[in-house]
Amino acid sequence: MKTQSMLGGALALALAAQPGIAMAQSQDAAANDATVTDEGLGEIIVTAQRRKEKLQDVAVSATAFDASALADKAVTSLADLQNASPALSISDGGITQSINIRGIGLASNSPSVTAGVATYVDGLFQPPIVQANSFYDLASVEVLRGPQGTLVGSNSTGGAIFINTQNPLLGEGLGGYAVFGGGNYGSVQSEAAVNLPVSDTFGFRAAGFYRNRDSFYNSVGPVNNNAGKLREGGGRFTAMWNPGSFQAVAKVSFNDRDTGGYAYRPIVGTPYADYRVGDIRSISFDTPVANRERAFQASLELRQELDSGIVLRSVTGYQNKRINALNDIDASTTPPVPDPNYRGSISENYFAGEKVYTQEINIISPTQGRFDWILGGYFQRNDIAISILQNQVGFPTDIVGGNQRTTTGLFAQGNYEIVPGLEAQLGARYSTYKATGYGDVRIGNGIPGFPPGGLAVASLAGSHKDSLATGKFALNWKVDPDNLLYALVARGYKPGGFNSPTSNFDPERVISYEAGWKSAFLRNRIRTQISAFYNQYSNFQFNVVEPTTGFGGVENISTVKIKGVEAQVQGRFGGFGFDANVAFVDSDLASVTFVNTRPLDGGNLGPQCPAGTPSSPPFCFDYAPFIQTTGGGPNLYAPRWTWGGGVEYEIPLGGEASLTPRVNYAYVGEQFTYIGYSPLSDRLNPRGLLSAIVTLKLNERLRIEAWGTNLTNKEYVTGQLNSNEFYGAPREYGVKLNVTF
Repeated sequence: MKTQSMLGGALALALAAQPGIAMAQSQDAAANDATVTDEGLGEIIVTAQRRKEKLQDVAVSATAFDASALADKAVTSLADLQNASPALSISDGGITQSINIRGIGLASNSPSVTAGVATYVDGLFQPPIVQANSFYDLASVEVLRGPQGTLVGSNSTGGAIFINTQNPLLGEGLGGYAVFGGGNYGSVQSEAAVNLPVSDTFGFRAAGFYRNRDSFYNSVGPVNNNAGKLREGGGRFTAMWNPGSFQAVAKVSFNDRDTGGYAYRPIVGTPYADYRVGDIRSISFDTPVANRERAFQASLELRQELDSGIVLRSVTGYQNKRINALNDIDASTTPPVPDPNYRGSISENYFAGEKVYTQEINIISPTQGRFDWILGGYFQRNDIAISILQNQVGFPTDIVGGNQRTTTGLFAQGNYEIVPGLEAQLGARYSTYKATGYGDVRIGNGIPGFPPGGLAVASLAGSHKDSLATGKFALNWKVDPDNLLYALVARGYKPGGFNSPTSNFDPERVISYEAGWKSAFLRNRIRTQISAFYNQYSNFQFNVVEPTTGFGGVENISTVKIKGVEAQVQGRFGGFGFDANVAFVDSDLASVTFVNTRPLDGGNLGPQCPAGTPSSPPFCFDYAPFIQTTGGGPNLYAPRWTWGGGVEYEIPLGGEASLTPRVNYAYVGEQFTYIGYSPLSDRLNPRGLLSAIVTLKLNERLRIEAWGTNLTNKEYVTGQLNSNEFYGAPREYGVKLNVTF
């Protein structure tokens, strides 16, 4: 088991300095039309293109949320976003999360593969490890669908996700909020933030949270474990200085998450499935398990507006993420009665660490006139270290190594108004990528007959370079103030990499064609987005076993064609509000010949045995019976249908008091996780989740919320790792007290 290096609603605040995406309620609209503000929808302002624009005016398919909308839809972490945004799939892989948009993103757990959906926190690119952290004190979240090959660049073949935390509020005095709550499974949660303005131009903000919950699982193995619990805490400190045309925002945050170990069970149809005990809430480990994830992040954003209106922007960042885990890889206990098919327990001591250094520079023109533009440069370096010590029936395998990756980008984008209402947009980016690695896979460490330190059977060393030009061309027609039609073609790419000194794989590439219509009706009481797309996706990267060596490596296995449609709607009529979304994604992965590893355990089986020699793992193994050819199928992690929505109604109770019940439903269709396409071992079944929240607002400063998620107590699989599967949370419910001061 390995790690990888990289893994709706109106908004409350306009944060001009927020990196990535920022959204806000339009105060101008409120001043100009009080009726629409009282009964309709506020504008969503985005800065995806590094300047403030109305989302309805931007040629991009996106879903946006402020902190209130995230709470209404029970979104408390990155994985929950798939329950609120169409065509988004986030699968649990334990160490990492496989994020895919429109069926494109990440489908391999190899450390050689980078992410295909770029995720940013406060403008800093996030590696895919340690991404399950809880959300707190957020300003906004936005999901952009389709390749973002200009302003985001590499690692955005599927799209991009921007998570923006709250900045200090200058000139508003001392203030903040506190949340306290509890629920079933011994859940205790608290969150608070304090706004500390020093003057009208300088201020601080401090925020933190703590969450504690018992495990959803019963440990029934010979070794008692508490896998699946949650003990998590974190904090963030922000300083902001805005004396006029200059602004500086510095942020430092940390997070510490302890889950007690990965709570998984063998997949049906794999070697250890016969030793599963009880239902999905029973785990049977015969080795100790543990898991702790820690993250540190620091960022500095500087903005200077010149007299000409041109803005100079700099974003500098540093991250340090670490995972320490003890794993029972086979997720089962030794059978009480000797079984000739039992392959032996496999335990693992796992460490992964990644440090990320980033720097982005922008030069942004004003928007007056028929032509505006943005220029930029980007640098990123990732330093990765891994140590995986496995033991199968007293036979150790050590995987120790790491790599360093450097990514650069130069980009430009211009918008030209051809005639009033018709705009042409052209963007281009040139990206470079370089990776070098070191380390070995060694077997037999400490066993008589093997060299000291074990026998090196494979090298983790290697190097890889690639570069590519990507970009976008769009025509945007603003038919009238309430309707935008657009058509675009965009190109995205995800870097290649290496498996060993002699084995490399090529970058993934995608060409996307999209057309869309954004509209508002009934004086902005109803707002819609509709889009259709067609993607040509080449060099799909996937981890396969090479029989000559017996080790897994990444190869470019196939091409994919993906097409689909998406639609979103939001509405507000006084106290009644609703939203809905739907996506249909039709994908076709071309035929592949490969070694099906599902019937094989996760240990080292060795190279292909010579003809006539019986299998004798880990010295050699006959892979011939496990080689198969698929007839093609849907792309991995590409549900055909995703849809959902919510409805709420605010009931006045007199004075400032009100009662608002809200109900949400989210459906994610079936998706395959492996190219064997077995309905037993390679598929995540469809699921529909129902959640609800009832808010009693006593006044502007005090409210009480009763909430529940997965109200029907649906049992479902959230993801797979090697031969094991993870499960979604059962029904949870609780009460929260929110105090604003």
